[in-house]
Formats: sequence, C-alpha cells, structure tokens
Amino acid sequence: MSNFIENQNWRYATKKFDATKKISAADLELLKKAIQLSSSSYGLQLYKVFIVENPAIREQLKPVSWNQAQIVDASHLFVFANIVDVQDNHIDAYVENVAKTRGVAIETLKGYSDFMKSKIVTLPLEEKAVWTSKQTYLALGNLINASAELKIDVTPMEGFDAAKYNEILGLTQLGLNAALVAPVGYRHEEDSTQHSPKVRKPIEELFEII
Repeated sequence: MSNFIENQNWRYATKKFDATKKISAADLELLKKAIQLSSSSYGLQLYKVFIVENPAIREQLKPVSWNQAQIVDASHLFVFANIVDVQDNHIDAYVENVAKTRGVAIETLKGYSDFMKSKIVTLPLEEKAVWTSKQTYLALGNLINASAELKIDVTPMEGFDAAKYNEILGLTQLGLNAALVAPVGYRHEEDSTQHSPKVRKPIEELFEII
C-alpha cells in the first residue's frame, strides 16, 4: 500500500509531454489490461476505448481540444467513448460472454438479463447517455493508477468539443460519444508543474466519520 500512496504522490496532470518518448508495446498492453479489468455497473462496460496513434488525426483533434499540446505531444491519446443508447443487444452480448466465460447455460442467466434490461433499456435516452458516460470515469481511474505504477504520465481531460471528436473519429455512426480524453506518455523535464507540491484538502476536512 505504501507504494500505491507513493505513486499517487508522484503522479500529476502533466502539462507538457516529451514528444520523443514513447510507451513500449509491453507497457501499452498492461495499460489496456488495467482498463479491461476496471469495475463497471453490472459488469457491462458500456463504452469503447480508442487509442489514437495517428499523428494526422491527433493534429485534427488538437484545435477542438482547446489547442492543448498534450493531445499531439503525448505518446498515445486514449479516448473513452460511451454507448449512448443502451439496447437489449448490448445486454445480450454481455450475458453471452458470461455464459461462455463461466461455462454456464445461458438460460440460467435469463432472470438477471431481464432485470438489467428493465433497469437500463427503459431509461430515457438522456439518462442512459449520462449513466454510461459515468462508467468511463471508472475505467479512467484504472488507467491513471496503473500508469502511475509504471511511472507513465496521464492527463485526464474534459476540455474538448465532444461533438467534433465524434465527427473526426466517426463515433456517432457507431452509437458512441466521446466522454473523456487522456493523453498518456512521459513528462517533459521542462514541465515545471511536476515540481509543485500537490494541493489537496486536509484529511480532517475531507472525511467525516458518522
């Protein structure tokens, strides 16, 4: 646990990445695995993660990301896109995966499947989209924590035009919406922010035991 706290003190939202440093293929696979293992409501993982390496596409995304340099300078750009309109087929696919993975008859999961459909599919479209977008934050948390352990930097971002991302990446026709962006790579030695003390609320102010 001490290593976890040490890693959290080490990490920060990197303002300037070293564009010459790239994440190794092995470390990238570890980050993908960490995201895959993230918790999500019902285990549904109602999102898709796009890892943008193409420099030309990232140049297109920069101006619709408030011209933040991290978009093009980081080793990789992770875009978390939530499923906007959850339907029966999304839950059916999950249930099929459960049956296959655990070696159980799919018929035994019908009650659980029907329950999820009654709670999710029946929601108004806007509520479904908000709920699935929240799921991406859980996955982002795993990316941040795994990256810190590997001494890889991450900058979580909400400062971007989601509609433009959807257009550039072709997300709308896939039923997806860009919810979060996370440039991932290595801090530049010139990024003075890395030397600033971490500012957080005091423990006694943040927590209250009832």
